[in-house]
Amino acid sequence: MADASSIAYDALKMAVEHVLGKIREGKKLSTEDVLILYLGTIVSDLKEIRTEIARLDSRIDETNKRIDEISRSLSARIDETNKRIDELARSLSTRIDETNKRIDAVQATLLEIQKLLIELVKSRQQ
Repeated sequence: MADASSIAYDALKMAVEHVLGKIREGKKLSTEDVLILYLGTIVSDLKEIRTEIARLDSRIDETNKRIDEISRSLSARIDETNKRIDELARSLSTRIDETNKRIDAVQATLLEIQKLLIELVKSRQQ
């Protein structure tokens, strides 16, 4: 069963063909005939517009797919970069901790040397 839009289009098409026949015969057109011709051009334009909208919808869908793919690719690259940054941060943190331990050990050694020097100076003064 055809929808109402299709039936109306077919009826208008037949009416336009009838008016075109009048034009070919050189008959005078009524106001209704002119209106039918005008409606025929409007319907034709609407069909073209609908076709163009469908074409644009398809292009938009394809563009959205490309954007989604680029987004996924970029997210993967960002994730990989973040992993590298995290690994580098862990490595630097470990190295800083080791350096701090060495500084603490040197500081403790210097304190021991300072104590020994103080004792040495005291023993020589006596």
